[in-house]
Amino acid sequence: MNAAQLCSVDLPGGFAANTTLTRGDGSPVVYLHGPFGQEWTGFLEDLATRHRVFAPAHPGGEEPADLQRLDGIFDLVLYYDDLFDSLGLGKLDLVGHSFGGMVAAEFAATYPDRVRKLVLIDALGLWRDDAPVRDHVMTTPEEQIGLLYADPSKPEIAASLALPEDAERRHAMIIHRFSAVASTSHFIWPIPERGLAKRLRRVKADTLVLWGRQDALAPAVYAEEFAALIPGARVRVVDGAGHIPHVEQRDAVSKAVLDFLA
Repeated sequence: MNAAQLCSVDLPGGFAANTTLTRGDGSPVVYLHGPFGQEWTGFLEDLATRHRVFAPAHPGGEEPADLQRLDGIFDLVLYYDDLFDSLGLGKLDLVGHSFGGMVAAEFAATYPDRVRKLVLIDALGLWRDDAPVRDHVMTTPEEQIGLLYADPSKPEIAASLALPEDAERRHAMIIHRFSAVASTSHFIWPIPERGLAKRLRRVKADTLVLWGRQDALAPAVYAEEFAALIPGARVRVVDGAGHIPHVEQRDAVSKAVLDFLA
């Protein structure tokens, strides 16, 4: 995260300030992270070569009391509307991964004229009985890794999973990951289905649905499900990637997203 600037963004409604990471110049791109916490990855560095990238933290991860004011997904969408106003953003490009993809899709359906382009990366939010989304919360760390990555032995994956050697920093990182999962689970556990399928017809943004072909958490069949429900959406399935393709196949994903946002 050291590559990005950390900004404390005040919000109305009694919420704690949002710690938003930002970097780059150009048209605004907002990235909504997945269920395992705020991140600044090489993928976001790539986007920041052409855009001003904003990567906020989902509420509740740092200040659990925020969740008492957020009863459901619609409250969360309003939270992000306030945050984008506080950041001074008008029409924007919105990229969301996993849980963040679900929130991005909900936002684009609720405020269809506010999103120029929408990128959904292995997004949650839909459900098929014949291809159920797996539970990422009530699993062992080893099972969780298997759900997220096609090849966890790759050096870049091992590096992203490694805990600091310093005991205090290692303890802080474990707490951070636990708090992030707990805060996002407030909106989606045990089944991440909240009626999004009924609302996706409202999305006006040009949309790219990008998926890891080997995703064991949310099977790649959901890419076509999203594309069928969002008018004009296109699909890109990435080989050699699980639920986090922008880490496992960074170069391919970064190029696809940058080309799409151009």
